[in-house]
Amino acid sequence: MRFMVIVKANKDTEAGVMPSMELLTAMGNFNEEMVKAGVMQAGEGVHPTSKGTRIRFGGGEPAVTHGPFPLSGDLLAGFWLIETKTRDEAVAWMKRAPFESGAEIEIRQIFAPEDFGDAFTPELREQEELMRQQLEK
Repeated sequence: MRFMVIVKANKDTEAGVMPSMELLTAMGNFNEEMVKAGVMQAGEGVHPTSKGTRIRFGGGEPAVTHGPFPLSGDLLAGFWLIETKTRDEAVAWMKRAPFESGAEIEIRQIFAPEDFGDAFTPELREQEELMRQQLEK
């Protein structure tokens, strides 16, 4: 099972405050442990919303809004892509993440082809597989 772990933004991440050397070291060690265990597939921090853009789709031309955006529970500061056998295993790994008090993360399972049932036709499966092969190059 693959999961996206969303690291929620806070006032410091939105202000562009960089983590301390101690936190970067601890996070690097945690990431290295996940890589060695075959759990981590990707992980990155993202710039604050002051450097972001939103595009809202509706009737007509999509509306473009440049950040910063108001601090709310839907903003993110970073993410991991991990693969574990169960959600409980993903939770166990993430409970060990070296975050400071007050940090919040969210774990969301990523859809797998079989989750789409009959709507994911053999033709769509083949198209998906070809795209994944191209991405790996």
